[in-house]
Amino acid sequence: MLQTTAYHAPLLEYSKELLHKPATSTIALLPPVVDMSSSRDDVCHAILDAGKEYGFIQVVNHGVPEQAIRDMELVSQEFFQLSAADKEHLYSEDTNKPTRFFSGTTFETGSDKYSMNTLRLAYSFPNGDSSNDWPSSPPRLREVAMKYMELTRGLGMELLQLLCEGLGLRSDYFEGDISRGDAALSLFQYPPSSDPSMTLGLPPHCDRNLITILLPSAVKGLQILYNGDWIDAQSVPNAFIVNFGLQLEVVTNGILKSIEHRVVTNSTVPRLSIGTFIHPTENCLIGPADEFLTEDNPPLYRAMTFGDFKHIYNVIKLGSSLNLTTNLRDIQENI
Repeated sequence: MLQTTAYHAPLLEYSKELLHKPATSTIALLPPVVDMSSSRDDVCHAILDAGKEYGFIQVVNHGVPEQAIRDMELVSQEFFQLSAADKEHLYSEDTNKPTRFFSGTTFETGSDKYSMNTLRLAYSFPNGDSSNDWPSSPPRLREVAMKYMELTRGLGMELLQLLCEGLGLRSDYFEGDISRGDAALSLFQYPPSSDPSMTLGLPPHCDRNLITILLPSAVKGLQILYNGDWIDAQSVPNAFIVNFGLQLEVVTNGILKSIEHRVVTNSTVPRLSIGTFIHPTENCLIGPADEFLTEDNPPLYRAMTFGDFKHIYNVIKLGSSLNLTTNLRDIQENI
């Protein structure tokens, strides 16, 4: 099912000027809105078209109850309002620890500092008891977060099935090991900064997983790289922003794109967002699907396990510029 190959592409680097370049406002609404109450064919085509162009969509009428969303927002705020002493036992800089609280980012970014506090909650699907490691305070966190994770993960799997229909893949392609790694629910808090133009909450990156379901903040901050400019992601009420991860780009042999994005801070108020991340298992071998390969369209990516991919793909310092390793073909060629 999965193929192995090597390939060529130019190195992609970004200067500090682009790193801190302000967003433009040439696009009124990004990502495109997909109404999931439309006909199945229309939804399939809308998701696929947006995935090819932007790598992001936002979905409405998605079936996740508004009460579950509001409860998740409230319990997240309650967690970040806990005293430092109440959160101290959760703090860890060990990126291999599934459930932890940390500040900054998981990326290797040299001397650059980023302003972000994160509670990461991991859970094994379809069965697991890893929620026992979740914080017991606030009192409703475990109950609310588990319900929210199940709902949003279900939405992610539904979107993957719709992508299968639009791409001509068998309907269960994204079931099994390719989506059965630990699901992660991350609560992100970005403290306010006196100089948002110089203080990023999260550096430019692409998500390494399969697909991400993000509940955006009412406070703007998410920006997407589009045609060489940072574009503010303007969400509509009760929408989820869906980000296609790098594994989708590999599987589709580049038909779908995983696009760089970043988070900027606000000068006066903190920003809260909540992401559900669907991962492959560590040993899952992932490469372009046979359905996308012909003599005229050879594999652009070589297959590797997800564990090896995570080890290789990271943001690294390279001289005076920041090499974002966005171009998968290039980074794999340098393995």
